[in-house]
Amino acid sequence: MLKIDSHTHILPKDLPNWSEKFGYGDFIYLQHHKPGYAKMMRGNQFFREIKENCWDPEVRIEEYAIFNTQVQVVCTIPVMFSYWAKPQDCLEVSTFLNDHIADLVVKYPRNYIGLATVPMQDADLAIQELERCKKIGLVGIQIGSNINDENLNEERFFPIFEACQALNMAVLVHPWNMMGQKDMQRYWLPWLVGMPAETARAACSMIFGGIFERLPKLRVNFAHAGGSFLPTIGRIQHGFECRPDLVAIDNPIEPRKYIGQFWVDSITHDPAMLEYVLKMQGSKKITLGSDYPFPLGDLEIGKFIEDMPLDNSIKEDIFHNATLEWLDLPKERFI
Repeated sequence: MLKIDSHTHILPKDLPNWSEKFGYGDFIYLQHHKPGYAKMMRGNQFFREIKENCWDPEVRIEEYAIFNTQVQVVCTIPVMFSYWAKPQDCLEVSTFLNDHIADLVVKYPRNYIGLATVPMQDADLAIQELERCKKIGLVGIQIGSNINDENLNEERFFPIFEACQALNMAVLVHPWNMMGQKDMQRYWLPWLVGMPAETARAACSMIFGGIFERLPKLRVNFAHAGGSFLPTIGRIQHGFECRPDLVAIDNPIEPRKYIGQFWVDSITHDPAMLEYVLKMQGSKKITLGSDYPFPLGDLEIGKFIEDMPLDNSIKEDIFHNATLEWLDLPKERFI
C-alpha cells in the first residue's frame, strides 16, 4: 500500500551564518561537531542536536523503507521561520530553504513532495515567494500557528491565504512560538501543553475570523491531529452558543460546521484518540503524519495505525488518499 508521510522536517546540511551576514539576531546555524551529527545553534546558544537524517535524503529514504513508506512531504523546521526578522532578510532565509527543498524534489520526484516557508510578516514578499515556489515545483506552504503573536485571522495575513487559494497551494499550520512558553520551561511543557493549545488557537482564529467562509477552496492541514481543537470542540461550540457577543463577532457560522472541511494529520500517539479523530473528521480528512525525524513524533510511521482493526479503505485514506487530496496531486506520480 502506498504510504505518504504528510508531516516531516528537513534542513540543508550547511546553513549560512545569517546573524553575521545581517548583523543582528539569533538565526539558526549548524555546527557539525562529529560525524553524522550537528548542533543547531541559535546565536551562541545551543538549541538542539540533530542527526544526519535531518539533512541526508538517502538516509531518510532508507529509514522510511523500514516502515514501508515511500513518500515524504518535507518542510523546514519551524524555528527557521524567522518571522521576527526584517522582512527582506526573512525572504532571503526562506528562499535559501525553499530552493533546497525544490532541488530535493527534482532529484527524488517519487520520494519527496515540498512545502515552502514564506515571510508571513510581509504579505507582499510572502506572495512574491509563494508565486516563485509554485513555479519551482513546491505544492504548498508551512506556516506558524501565530505570526509574531498575532492570530492568523488578522486582516493583513488574508491576502496570503487568498493567494494560496488562487495558486492552488496547500497550507500546513504548525505550532510554534508557544503562548506562555517563557513561563513554563520545566517539564518540556511548551511542547507537551503549549503546542496542542497553539494549534487549537490557530484553528479557532481561522474559523472565528471567517477565513474558511471567505476562502472555501483553501486547503488547510492542522498538524498533530489538530492539537487540542477536536478534543475541546464541545467547549468551543458551547462558548460560541452561550457568548456569541464575544465569540461570533466576525463569523456567525457555528464552529462544528467546519469539522471535516480541513485536514489534520494522524499524530495522536494513541489509537483511542485516533478513533475519536476518525469519528469527528472522517478518514478522508486525516493524513498520515510523523513529525520525522524528531523524537516527539511518530517515528514508526503509522505502525500503530496498521495494527488497528480498521478497514483497508480507511487505512488507504489515511496512508495516501487524504494527503493526495490535500495537496491536489495524482497518485500515478508515485507508483
